Amino acid sequence: MSQTQMKALIFDLDDTLVVEKASAAAAFLATGELAARRYGLDPHALHATVRETCRELWHHHCPARPYAVAIGISSWEALWSRFAGDNEHLAVLRAWAADYRCDAWHHALQAHGVDDIDLACELAETYPAHRRQRHVVYDDVRLALERLKQTHRLALLTNGASDLQREKLAGAGIDGYFEEILVAGDIGVAKPHPRMFETLLARLDVAPHETVMLGDSQSKDIQGAQAVGMKAIWVNREHTPRREGITPDLEVVSLVDLRDDTLPRTVFRVS
Repeated sequence: MSQTQMKALIFDLDDTLVVEKASAAAAFLATGELAARRYGLDPHALHATVRETCRELWHHHCPARPYAVAIGISSWEALWSRFAGDNEHLAVLRAWAADYRCDAWHHALQAHGVDDIDLACELAETYPAHRRQRHVVYDDVRLALERLKQTHRLALLTNGASDLQREKLAGAGIDGYFEEILVAGDIGVAKPHPRMFETLLARLDVAPHETVMLGDSQSKDIQGAQAVGMKAIWVNREHTPRREGITPDLEVVSLVDLRDDTLPRTVFRVS
């Protein structure tokens, strides 16, 4: 076995670099304050309910469901995505989105004894504004990317709608760190599909054994990358237990642990 330095580091986006789940929750709660003022509803309870109602509508009534699943759009992201682009499936989602959002909030209000369609549509318009105010990166991200770009080529690989994921990157101010950015919506498949990884490797013109995937999902990021011959680092910020049968090449709780002077020597060895 001989040591070698990896040429490229490929990062996941949501809950690896940007705070997705917590940002969405904060936006839901801020939106729910409107219902609290109007009807005295608990924003936390309304948040839990609207997550259920939007998931139900998204999974059972979305007219472009196969496409949405294929590229990994979540039900709560659909509450604020613009679905921009020329793809025919995106056009269908754009046409359906307004009704979907109003219905999700309306059903949630009804579950709490409030039947007010006007308020529901107002909440549907308010949530995207609150969510777009919350493009937050973890505290360790900029320092780590600044260090690592000195010694490695950096790229980004993320599931979801292309316009929404690129909006997150730009809003968070970190898009400039990456030489290549590939979103599932760009090619029609999502991680862990091998084509996601292989397409980005081809764009970077690097071999799998010269590249590392870093992400928070054990199945999508770790297993997906390893299946095509890449190394994989699990960014386990929430101290989640390991899933049986999944063994990352390295597990970290912070990107600060990925110092450029130690990462190649301590993680990557090829014969």
